[in-house]
Amino acid sequence: MPDVLSAVLRTLRLKGGVFLDARFTAPWAVSSYVAAEDCRPILAEPAHMIAYHFLIEGRMLVSVAGEPPVDVQAGDIVLLPRNDTHVLASAAGLTPVDGHHLVRPAPDGGLARVEHGGGGEPVRMVCGFLGCDDLYNPLVASLPRLLTIDMRDATSRDLIEASMRFAVSELLQGRLAANGMLGQLSELLLVEAIRRYANRLEPHHSGWLAGLRDPGVGRALTLIHDDIAHDWSTEDLARAVAMSRSAFVERFSSLVGMPPIRYQTTWRMEAAKGQLRETAKTVAQIGHTVGYESEEAFSRAFKREVGASPARWRESQSSGSP
Repeated sequence: MPDVLSAVLRTLRLKGGVFLDARFTAPWAVSSYVAAEDCRPILAEPAHMIAYHFLIEGRMLVSVAGEPPVDVQAGDIVLLPRNDTHVLASAAGLTPVDGHHLVRPAPDGGLARVEHGGGGEPVRMVCGFLGCDDLYNPLVASLPRLLTIDMRDATSRDLIEASMRFAVSELLQGRLAANGMLGQLSELLLVEAIRRYANRLEPHHSGWLAGLRDPGVGRALTLIHDDIAHDWSTEDLARAVAMSRSAFVERFSSLVGMPPIRYQTTWRMEAAKGQLRETAKTVAQIGHTVGYESEEAFSRAFKREVGASPARWRESQSSGSP
């Protein structure tokens, strides 16, 4: 699974960084999420963002609405796969303040900083993000709202912890801001969190990540994502993963929730939407990049799936219409 996961992550064009040095003293409670301005200049307007916190010192509770708080201690990493607003606190029952109102930009252009609390037990963390420009992200959609990495038993513990502590040390001294190393480290954190979550999935669990964990279906997903323009047939995919056609279709559909070619079409249309919204490419150019030989064929497929022609859909996005 790690090789398949890494391959799929690469197709999602993930980028990451660290933007905040946060220091609290008990009692304290803040609500938090990653805002678009926190990601600049690494990502201007990412379609999907994952927030994370690396706790350097102390312990805290982390919670999202409707779920019980999770106890986190020094060395742990917290990830919010869908960037849900969440509460960080020294103890339960405290009323949180808006964390963004506490942020103070660094005068030297380094990490922004937060200092807040009542003077008791200290907590220190660095906050970062991982994001991508794709509007459709099946991997992120398959994850829970809150994930934690206990570095004491993480597969990549030594590498992650050493890399993170080195990056934090450099950042806090005003170096390495927005460095490529941080993006790679952020991706490594996500891979570790996903691996641990996938390994805990029950055998009856279904969904994209369960499909990714399956040897045959996971390989097929990687082939589809690696080359979106390739004209795969069900027979080609089944042959590539060494399964019979019928067994492959049944397995893929039961785990992912749709047949393989239907999944490929869905992914192509979502990728096309991203290009229509975010680029100035012509409809014909976009159709070619997602696997259609002619503008007419792409337009027919797009209208069938989305309910509007590519040109009309692009216009509706520019005008703000639904």
